[in-house]
Amino acid sequence: MAVTPSNMIPLGFLAPSFQLTDTLSGNTVSLDEIKSDQATVIMFICNHCPFVKHVQSQLVQLAQDYQSKGVAFVAISSNDVANYPADAPDKMKALATELGYTFPYLYDETQEVAKAYEAACTPDFYIFDGDLKCKYRGQLDDSRPGNGKPVTGQDIRHALDSMLSGQPVSANQQPSVGCNIKWK
Repeated sequence: MAVTPSNMIPLGFLAPSFQLTDTLSGNTVSLDEIKSDQATVIMFICNHCPFVKHVQSQLVQLAQDYQSKGVAFVAISSNDVANYPADAPDKMKALATELGYTFPYLYDETQEVAKAYEAACTPDFYIFDGDLKCKYRGQLDDSRPGNGKPVTGQDIRHALDSMLSGQPVSANQQPSVGCNIKWK
């Protein structure tokens, strides 16, 4: 496991379009279909990474807390499943069902979406406004496996609360840290 920080793309970066298969429904889902006029949270995650496992319950809680406020959530796995079979679409569906994901869990087989977003690690988080301009990129919070800090989602929550109240999102944003995306 290579510990990798996220690439801090420029704020204002326009979200690249995508069409990917949702492992839960089997349907093809596009960014245009799932985006929100309020905020859209895009999470690059996977099944096997200990950094993702550490925050999975908070991802579910975040979605439960903010989807009712008009925030859209989507998770994407871009890992090479030939070398990391735990991240295969059938395993993604099983895990998402077990954990109660209320958001699409998309499979980026070609890894083109991860490249377009300059995603580097799992988990990697982005929040886009109604015009699909990046307002936040970075960590969920300060918690990491083994550091003893509680998983609260504080950084994402502050960004979303600012956006929902019409306030600017602080530009003081910390990169996420996790396993590197498993490139082919």
